[in-house]
Amino acid sequence: MLDFIDKYLNKIIFHFGKVDINGHNILNILFIYFGTLVLLYFIRFILELKTKKTIVDKKRRHSVYLLFKYFFWIFAIILMIKSTGIEVTYLLAGSAALFVGIGLGVQDIFKDIVSGIFMLTEGVIRIDDILEIDGNVGRVVDIKLRTSDFITRTGTTIVVPNHKFITEKVINWSHNLSPTRFSVEVGVSYNANEHQVRDILLAIAATQPMVISNKTDRKPFVRIVDFGDSAVIYELFFWSSDMFFIENTKSDIRFDIRTAFRENKIEIPFPQRVMHMPPSKTD
Repeated sequence: MLDFIDKYLNKIIFHFGKVDINGHNILNILFIYFGTLVLLYFIRFILELKTKKTIVDKKRRHSVYLLFKYFFWIFAIILMIKSTGIEVTYLLAGSAALFVGIGLGVQDIFKDIVSGIFMLTEGVIRIDDILEIDGNVGRVVDIKLRTSDFITRTGTTIVVPNHKFITEKVINWSHNLSPTRFSVEVGVSYNANEHQVRDILLAIAATQPMVISNKTDRKPFVRIVDFGDSAVIYELFFWSSDMFFIENTKSDIRFDIRTAFRENKIEIPFPQRVMHMPPSKTD
């Protein structure tokens, strides 16, 4: 029985150049493939067991797992090639000129891959971080070796090359995990009482559920930032931890400002120009 199985496995299935692929080669490839899957599953299980259940540890665990995943799959592919009888060193040496040409053509891809390795090892940017890049604010939902998935406030997913996170200016709203200060400006008529305007703006901020108002060093405050041509410019400053949907909070504040000013007969002026025409000369 064993001789029959061995004879069947030694049977040539197909030819690849000067290499003959038989049943033993196929079994070796399948063994390496499924063995890599089991090993990666075991590594993920160990990482989940050893790390704490905090958001930061989950992000770091994902980065470490991806590094293991890429390393073991590269190693597994090399073993699969060697199991067929193809010498990897000869294959690389014979394809050196081809690899040079390919390298020149895909240098941006290699730049993205190197940037992805830096991102995974340094941990500066992690899953669920809220970033601002190229004027877009969004959350990182996945970090791969070459690209990362970035979902904006409108729900649009953008595939961003990893080199953008390394070589360009990126604002990481989640980097220090602390509340961030925001502001809303409004122009008010010169006839309005400035103390009443300030009190109204502070009262509005206190009613917003996403605005921090119970901490001494994070309380909202109001400044007069400029005297415009037709209005006094007030700016309401506040802190919030809801960075991803902060524009919704700003909009709610502006709605409440409109309502409160209308009820208190406070005018929000718009620019006006008065033209004085010289009297026409008559005969």
